[in-house]
Amino acid sequence: MSKTIIKIEHLYKEYCLGVIGHGTLYRDMQSWWANVRGKEDPNSLIGRVNSDSPKNILALNNINMNVKQGEVLGIIGANGAGKSTLLKILSKVTAPTKGIIKVKGKIASLLEVGTGFHPELTGKENIYLNGAINGMNKMEVTRKLDEIANFAGVEKFIDTPVKRYSSGMHARLGFAVAAHLDPDILVVDEVLAVGDAKFQKKAAIKMQNVSESHGRTVIIVSHNMDLIERLCSRSVLLNAGSILAEGETEAIIKKYIGQETANLKPEKIWNESNRTYRSKGVAPGNELVKPISLRVFDEHGKLCSTFSEIEDINFEFECEVLRKANNMAIGLTITNHKNTGVLAMRDNSRDDEGEIAEPGRYLFKTKIQGNFLNDGFYRISIGCTEGMSIHVDESDIVSFLVKDTYNPDGARGLYPREWPDVVVRPKINWQKEKL
Repeated sequence: MSKTIIKIEHLYKEYCLGVIGHGTLYRDMQSWWANVRGKEDPNSLIGRVNSDSPKNILALNNINMNVKQGEVLGIIGANGAGKSTLLKILSKVTAPTKGIIKVKGKIASLLEVGTGFHPELTGKENIYLNGAINGMNKMEVTRKLDEIANFAGVEKFIDTPVKRYSSGMHARLGFAVAAHLDPDILVVDEVLAVGDAKFQKKAAIKMQNVSESHGRTVIIVSHNMDLIERLCSRSVLLNAGSILAEGETEAIIKKYIGQETANLKPEKIWNESNRTYRSKGVAPGNELVKPISLRVFDEHGKLCSTFSEIEDINFEFECEVLRKANNMAIGLTITNHKNTGVLAMRDNSRDDEGEIAEPGRYLFKTKIQGNFLNDGFYRISIGCTEGMSIHVDESDIVSFLVKDTYNPDGARGLYPREWPDVVVRPKINWQKEKL
């Protein structure tokens, strides 16, 4: 029977938002004096049912869990559920507010692209640096150096400073280092999404091999349900900092999808206070474009989050262009419940001048015809580009559900059984002749 390698008891992580301390000298002194005496913080949310401190938030709320040696554990949940916070505490990037964590063995973690890399050092130097951090001597790292560089596909650039690496090269090298330095526990956050499909497949095989062949423990946080289902025998579902469910991965994924479909969002409206841009990292916008709204609606123009398989699904994106834009395009990307890309729809239209968009307010409309998507849950991301430059890149903005109504006019016809697990199922006209 496998022994427990990670034991977590009554784990809390509390953050104070928007201010340093509690906002008043009196409360700061209260907290300091309680800490000196080893008492509970009177201004903390922990252990309190009601709170008059709205600026405090519990990122993790009384987490209790055990992880077995050699187990591949998946941690899933919506954005803000506390997944990354839990991994950061396990990796000792941040300290818990309260609780006990017992870990047997050495942890190697990959929490974000380029974690642990010094931009001025070369790829080779960073490998040695990370090896030293993980308690390996120079000879041990040297034996694995070629294997790491080959796995990451950066052999030609191994003597190049990593500041010149692309985000994909960062992700590949970071994972290769973490996976090859013989950790007892490998912790991986949602960073493999940066790599290409070929590398993601190779990384998934490596994680499986680390667990099965070497008996090491792997903890994975991902929105890619296909990856979680393929690799993890057991999973934990987090919601608002608490464990909502844990158990067999297939059952936990079904519960997560049910949770997602209960909170469908057919509309997103940006205002001056919440316009954010990943590519620029600033708010309320950049010099080219400001998104205003993204909507999903039915054929009557009514906001809608649930469609039958035969209904058209309409999309509407409104934005404000702030200056003349050369080769500007809008793109919608649709992913399913497994975070598999389903469809990319890009506006490549040009105005009368050929490729220049004048400043002003624009409304982009498109639709997916009925009898195209399989039944299931879908999310939409929005992007805006000017030539090769990305100006808006917002993921999972709105969501909708396609329900199978067993309509004989659909692609199903009179087929009575469960439809295969496919992305699209268009209604196709067949030609038939008797031979």
